[in-house]
Amino acid sequence: MMRNNGDEMETYTPETYGERSAGEYDNWHPTYNEAAVKTLAELADGGRALELGIGTGRIALPLAASGVEVHGIDASHAMIAKLRAKPGGDRVPVTIGNFAEADVAGEVSLVFVVFNTFFMLLTQDEQVRCFRNIVKHLAPGGVFLLEAFVPDLTRFTGGQANKVTSITTEQVSLDMSQHDPVRQHVTSQKVFITDGRIRLFPIQIRYAWPAELDLMAQLAGLRLRDRWGGWRREPFTFESGRHVSVYERTA
Repeated sequence: MMRNNGDEMETYTPETYGERSAGEYDNWHPTYNEAAVKTLAELADGGRALELGIGTGRIALPLAASGVEVHGIDASHAMIAKLRAKPGGDRVPVTIGNFAEADVAGEVSLVFVVFNTFFMLLTQDEQVRCFRNIVKHLAPGGVFLLEAFVPDLTRFTGGQANKVTSITTEQVSLDMSQHDPVRQHVTSQKVFITDGRIRLFPIQIRYAWPAELDLMAQLAGLRLRDRWGGWRREPFTFESGRHVSVYERTA
């Protein structure tokens, strides 16, 4: 359960981020990457696609508009309400639940999770269970695509990373984070201060290194097929700040 912005937040749950942020999410992220949609459509190869953490449909809707049959899973009713309010949003089937374990009928050619959403699963066990759940939904020859940042621990000083993201005559915006390196866990708040009013948008993540993700995939019966440094299939190097990884089922 949660209280309204400005009040004390109770236990953080899988739907907390979406429920608190749905009203502002599209303002923070008003565009999408056309190269991402093109790549996902190619990987779907005429089959169905399933997005984990579909949110407001930032990628799912342009992908569906390109001709791919898209299904989604999300824990937040508020996020899905935003999706439904958009043109074409009422035609995308969505299952409400934790994407580590939620079930969708039938097989799909592509499962994908983007925008670091995979890291919203807060334990290694839950992340491993997600990989296993993905395998259950993949059709023969299907693939799983994961887009996420490469952890950069240098951004934390004394276990914290705090910065001002914007200042105007009306508002101050802050990003505040605490880092637990043992659990690979980051607890953050996006804070907006406007004329004495404070609005809080919490998020918690459990990051994982690319090699750790590869091992999770192996445990689930997947193997890495491609890893790029971006949606235009740039080479992935030690300087890459993020990765787009494509996994396929093993024999």
